[in-house]
Amino acid sequence: METHLRSILKAVTWRVAAFVITATIAWLITGQAGLAASIGLADTVLKLFLFYAHERAWQKVRFGRAAPPEYEL
Repeated sequence: METHLRSILKAVTWRVAAFVITATIAWLITGQAGLAASIGLADTVLKLFLFYAHERAWQKVRFGRAAPPEYEL
């Protein structure tokens, strides 16, 4: 089971990389750095929260998980 902090850190590091990719593509298409940064920022903020919610929802799904041992020493 992952902690909330781990899920948050995973979301943030992934979104930093995704921001760079999105802003670069937007800049190449529009030729406007400011607009590209705005698009990248809006995309990052929205998807940061969506990724966190998605990650936490999957923590509740049992599919594909190994059963925990009956006991541990």
